[in-house]
Amino acid sequence: MLGLDGLRGLAALYVVLFHCWLLTFPGFPDNSGPAWLGWLMYGRIAVVFFLVLSGFSLAISPARHGWRLGGVAQFMRRRAWRILPPYWAALALSLTVAWFVVPASHFGPPSSTSIVVYGLVVQDIFSAPTPNGAFWSIGVEAELYLVFPFLLLIRRRLGAVVLGAGVTLLVVARGVLAANASPVEGVNWLTPNLAPVFVAGVVGAGVIVAPERVRRLPWHWLAALAATPVLSLAVIKGSAWTVDHYFWVDLAVVPAMTMLLAAVATGRPGFLMRLLATRPIRSLGNVSYSLYLIHLPIIMIVARKIAPEYVSPGLPTFWFTLLLGLPASVLGAWLFAEVFEMPFKRNRSWKSLLSAQRSRWVGTGSSVRQPRDPAKRQPIKAVEPCPDQWGGCGSGGDGDPSAIRSYGTAPRSRA
Repeated sequence: MLGLDGLRGLAALYVVLFHCWLLTFPGFPDNSGPAWLGWLMYGRIAVVFFLVLSGFSLAISPARHGWRLGGVAQFMRRRAWRILPPYWAALALSLTVAWFVVPASHFGPPSSTSIVVYGLVVQDIFSAPTPNGAFWSIGVEAELYLVFPFLLLIRRRLGAVVLGAGVTLLVVARGVLAANASPVEGVNWLTPNLAPVFVAGVVGAGVIVAPERVRRLPWHWLAALAATPVLSLAVIKGSAWTVDHYFWVDLAVVPAMTMLLAAVATGRPGFLMRLLATRPIRSLGNVSYSLYLIHLPIIMIVARKIAPEYVSPGLPTFWFTLLLGLPASVLGAWLFAEVFEMPFKRNRSWKSLLSAQRSRWVGTGSSVRQPRDPAKRQPIKAVEPCPDQWGGCGSGGDGDPSAIRSYGTAPRSRA
């Protein structure tokens, strides 16, 4: 869907900027840098947007098919195929940097426990020294994937109101019952707190199949209206208060995020759609997952190892980190994606992946003799997968091997 990848890319870019700020100015969540850079302090909000967008994107196809998933096992396999290979490659990179170049956190260097915990993507359940501070959200995503089929079942049987209100009220009740109604979040078990965020995206995907009168609502203006009180409160209370109350801030900002996605899904506002359709933004969105996975080790090398040799602390270090680390992260993400992400987006099985790699290295051309069909004595047509965003072909969307593009002179047939 036009625009969603662009939003994902802009959110990933903001996370990079946040870490450039975080590694430059000490004292987080207090702002020890210039006041005009205070808007860079809220990286958690960008991750919350990722979760809303994830729920929205994953629910688009089920929404178009009566809120049916089309097979739990197939869904889990496709999610693992899409998410894990680049994640494991980024884990290996992060471990290498953390062990041999620059420490990843103040909790100490990664250990053998870190390899097990982060390798199995259970970092939201078990504690271990992190090799990459951005990986916490991957564990949350993985747990939400496990309950996604159940969420769709509730949506199909009981409706959007029951799903959204039911999950949200459970979390609100937990917050109200906490000491001073202010839950203290640790580094683990954040999934229950963030479940309403993901569910909001699932519910919001209903705009795809909603009646025209619903789709024509001014969703972008409603999003701005919903965001204004939250942003105003954050400005008035300051960064330290906002970060300490992320439990409530996450819930408060989600309606605005969901309505923004509804606006983009219905093609508004025009200026934003034109921006999201530009080639740089689409390209950024295409490698946003890789950018999120590998940017932090790169930024840490620049800020902690290179910058101290050339510039003084504070604002000079920030500019140095930004001017060197940001393009290095984007370029590194593009190279990383070409090797560890795109092949798994274009191919939906090991057989297809290996076949594509062989074809890439061997090559096809006029100098290569094409095999002949002994019955018709015509060149056998070549077939190739036609993956879309979710690994399917055309309207199939599930990697159906019968949905193929056909080339050559032979008549079209089913593969």
